[in-house]
Amino acid sequence: MTHPAIAAHGLRKSYGDKTVLDGVDLAVGEGTIFSLLGPNGAGKTTVVKILSTLVSADPASGPIRVGGHDLAADPRAVRAAIGVTGQFSAVDGLITGAENMLLMADLHHLSRGEGRRVTAELLERFDLTEAASKPASTYSGGMKRRLDIAMTLVGSPRIIFLDEPTTGLDPRSRHNMWQIIRELVTDGVTAFLTTQYLEEADELADRIAVLDNGRIAAEGTAEELKRLIPGGHVRLRFTDPAAYRNAASALREATRHDESLALQIPSGGSQRELRSLLDWLDAAGIEADELTVHTPDLDDVFFALTGPTGIPDQHKETAR
Repeated sequence: MTHPAIAAHGLRKSYGDKTVLDGVDLAVGEGTIFSLLGPNGAGKTTVVKILSTLVSADPASGPIRVGGHDLAADPRAVRAAIGVTGQFSAVDGLITGAENMLLMADLHHLSRGEGRRVTAELLERFDLTEAASKPASTYSGGMKRRLDIAMTLVGSPRIIFLDEPTTGLDPRSRHNMWQIIRELVTDGVTAFLTTQYLEEADELADRIAVLDNGRIAAEGTAEELKRLIPGGHVRLRFTDPAAYRNAASALREATRHDESLALQIPSGGSQRELRSLLDWLDAAGIEADELTVHTPDLDDVFFALTGPTGIPDQHKETAR
């Protein structure tokens, strides 16, 4: 990562005797989606507020750069490079969608003509043209969230902070928002996403960090994080008892389930491991009737890293 869009070292924040962030390191690549997960009170929103210049980090924090600018030395340049959409919409319901957009254009000191052009383009892009002349208070939750992001993009930010942007949306609106975020990143925008929806992070993020008690508990791709959690395995099921016995004799590390003629083999579920197992079966002339991969999901990762009760017995299955 030669030119990270966001780089923070030793990020710290306390309020009186309460430590909210205790030495957080972050590196977010340009044109990627980075997701910060964590339970309520973990400090996710505080991270966003600091990186977007809304609150100051403690003096003991290390250097922080956003959009190539030093956060402490040049906060104005940072604000010019970013956009922020919070979990609570900033839309003014008393005025129309178009008027909300034009107000943002004024705040960014765009000329009247440029403001109208940008407003029209963004309203069309977010499928809000027909509703543009209606009071924003009449919009659905999904429409308000789309308008909120459209307002965020008026200043053409290269980095956007999305603090739980799909909170309260129905599943269809949430999926529509995911598509919007993907399209923004395709255009080169960097997205810093906080969310409590683990499926959302799994679906969208290039990299994920799990924040717990003010510290990063783990970071990596979704697949890397899932491999941190034990319990992954491959299940082979047979209908031919002879094939089952042959496979069980050869695969001594497998757990036998004689009644169902199934073998359970420890596996991280990687492509290499699966190919090796399939090649072995072919070479041995053994044909399994069903191969199922069981891998820990982000729910497992989240509870293992942030919860005191251990790993829940929930696994995704991919049948082949």
